Amino acid sequence: MIIRKTTREIQQMKEAGLIVWQVHQELARVIEPGITTRELDALAERLIRQAGGIPTFKGYHGYPASICASVNEVVVHGIPGDRKLAEGDIIAIDLGVTYGGWVGDSAYTHPVGKVSPEAARLLEVTRIALEKAIARCYPGNRLGDVGHAVQSYVESQGFSVVRDFVGHGVGARMHEDPPVPNYGQPGTGVLLRPGMVLAIEPMVNVGTWEVRVLDDGWTAVTADGSYSAHFEHTVAITENGPEILTKP
Repeated sequence: MIIRKTTREIQQMKEAGLIVWQVHQELARVIEPGITTRELDALAERLIRQAGGIPTFKGYHGYPASICASVNEVVVHGIPGDRKLAEGDIIAIDLGVTYGGWVGDSAYTHPVGKVSPEAARLLEVTRIALEKAIARCYPGNRLGDVGHAVQSYVESQGFSVVRDFVGHGVGARMHEDPPVPNYGQPGTGVLLRPGMVLAIEPMVNVGTWEVRVLDDGWTAVTADGSYSAHFEHTVAITENGPEILTKP
């Protein structure tokens, strides 16, 4: 069942979303060669709690950390640990915050120092794909329009769109209906209506779209070892179009 939110509830969700945005800004400032993903996780949790929020991911279905830290070929759900970031890496940071009973959820992929031209282009294409998806979030459009905006752009740039993981509705729970694929046909799928809130999150690979999950049950990597990028915002559908809740 799709739970539509009132205008007041959407504004309450934005309070959670702004904490998410603030934490991302602080993490971006410290991402550099030599820092460990565990250190990034500890900083994120401290900042979330200082803001009065709860790290939504921590303990979710047993997940052990406050962020997902996905480096290079890791698509999503990378568990923070003792790995030190190196020059040329890329790292996707996905984090959620629960504040006042509402969830905000977003992801950014960052270059670590100087990265290859291909990696830089992957980040740019994935970021633009998210923008194109959000631009389709008007009442009367359908989820197929949103997914097609991602897929058609990404594939035109020579990259591939992950199929095994998709975006989702979000609200009082991190994962609500409907699923939000990053692929699809225009004019198909769920009708977008005011009050719907979606976590839209393109996951884009340099090589094949296929992924595999490691033995820890969480870490998803590209099947061919190619780099992957991930960008995400929590977006409300309003009468006037999309409102991004995870940025000022």
